[in-house]
Amino acid sequence: MAFKYQELAADLQREITLGVYSQNLPTEAALVEKYHLSRQTVRQALERLVQLGLIEKRQGSGSKVVKSAFMPGRDRVAIVTTYINDYIFPTILQDIQDVLARKNYSTLLYATHNNLSEERSILQNLLQQPVAGIIVEGTKTALPNPNLELYEKLDRAGIPVVFIHGAYGALQNAVCVSDNNFEGGYMLTHHLITHGHKKIAGIFKCDDMQGHQRYLGFLTAMQDAGLPLADEQVLWYSTKEQQYLVECGHTDLLKHFLEFYVRDCTAAVCYNDEISDRLIRYMLSVGKRVPDDLAVVSFDNSYYSDLCPVRITSLAHEPHKMGQLVAALLLERIDGKAVNSQSISWRLIHKSSG
Repeated sequence: MAFKYQELAADLQREITLGVYSQNLPTEAALVEKYHLSRQTVRQALERLVQLGLIEKRQGSGSKVVKSAFMPGRDRVAIVTTYINDYIFPTILQDIQDVLARKNYSTLLYATHNNLSEERSILQNLLQQPVAGIIVEGTKTALPNPNLELYEKLDRAGIPVVFIHGAYGALQNAVCVSDNNFEGGYMLTHHLITHGHKKIAGIFKCDDMQGHQRYLGFLTAMQDAGLPLADEQVLWYSTKEQQYLVECGHTDLLKHFLEFYVRDCTAAVCYNDEISDRLIRYMLSVGKRVPDDLAVVSFDNSYYSDLCPVRITSLAHEPHKMGQLVAALLLERIDGKAVNSQSISWRLIHKSSG
């Protein structure tokens, strides 16, 4: 939770940015009365504004607003992602930066590690040091988010935000560029069905909206084909469980999936290439064959899909489109134009796994 002086500094900075205070801030006594804070808290907040170069404190004349403070950060865009080094994000990031650089914007990078408290800290920092706009990959977008009021403050401060991959449902009119995840889940499942599979398992991420949308596409394709889907065929995993698997090498999740969810299934739809690569490697290590014992398909068509011992049938979309589109929409929002959320379609890249 932010200290009170930080919250006051952020409030005053927004008002300075919006031109509420164009020459001088109210006196310390007036701020104490208005915000019901101690004089020490007010002084700390003002000192923070001095550090940010927004005001000058002069003996006997109060706090004077620096002229350049009216458009702070006008040449910078913040990019807030879950993991900067995530296997698909470096390419997207490069595309975003290329588009923004052509318009003379520099970028500030932040990573939340899919952690709500880290997201909160980053957003509080951006409220205190505003930028021209923000691109955000939401944190645990399928779960309730305690940081929504900070996004609302950004909106009131006139700082446009465009989400990538998934937005928070509780934020009305949020603009997002995402994959068409329902379509993808349907497409992969239909592909397996047309190749004769009737019992298909699934493994999806539970705390990000993409997992829910991909599952819905999977479920709908099964229903449209008249195939039964039992709950015990679908395993949900969390960000923390993913970390145990990817970073620590713990394979309990995969063992559990094969023993209790796959059983007599002949195919599986995986949330992404990262999880499918780990699944295939684990299967080979215990003597199972892909696709003979289990066909495996997934999303992203990343380098995992080609480096895996069995090349993974996976979904791809048009190269560079995601990053270029999200950057273009943010630039339009910065220019005051109305824009709508957009989704990007997939295409199937058929390889060896299924």
